[in-house]
Amino acid sequence: MTASTTVSAAERAYDAIRGGILDGTFELGARLPEEDLAARAGVSRTPVREALRKLAAEGFVTFAPNRGAQVASWADDDVEEIFRLRALLESHGAALAATRMADTDLVVLRDLADGMEHAARRGTAPALDRVAELNNRFHRTILEAAASRRLRALLDTVIEVPLVHRTFHRYTPGALQRSMHHHRELLAAFEAGDGEWAASVMRTHVLAARTVLLGGRRD
Repeated sequence: MTASTTVSAAERAYDAIRGGILDGTFELGARLPEEDLAARAGVSRTPVREALRKLAAEGFVTFAPNRGAQVASWADDDVEEIFRLRALLESHGAALAATRMADTDLVVLRDLADGMEHAARRGTAPALDRVAELNNRFHRTILEAAASRRLRALLDTVIEVPLVHRTFHRYTPGALQRSMHHHRELLAAFEAGDGEWAASVMRTHVLAARTVLLGGRRD
């Protein structure tokens, strides 16, 4: 087997496993037997092991003694805490950003919002991955505009990238449209330099994502 073939097989395995995690085929906490994954991806077990190691590094998979690989799991209480902390921290960041944001940041945010809306209209699994990627850049741009090193350090310990990706794969068309509207309203608040408005919209935006991930369950 050539090196290029090995890479291609590992990529196929990675795409198959990651896709199954994001679309719910592999549920949270589910075991991921190598032989089953190899059959699903049409590859041998060696590229499956490579794919699992990469997914573990990205936070999608964990390894447990005597159980092997399994889908990383978050209890409802963990999700609640993560998103409540995000709502507090990111709303504060949005308020700061509204008073410190440069015109160039606004241009970047508009472009990212355009890109998310375009991908959201397509609605395919790869398009939702694109929405998640652009959304991460959107939030990161706001955080950079807030210019608070302490806030950035705190958020880096709170935000779970796999959780964000999984959330977008659970959105209904209506929920996805509301999320896109939140981005536009955040832009309007930033253009107005209104920190209270920006903080309020960001809090709503983050807590709406929490509700989607928890399937509508609230306290």
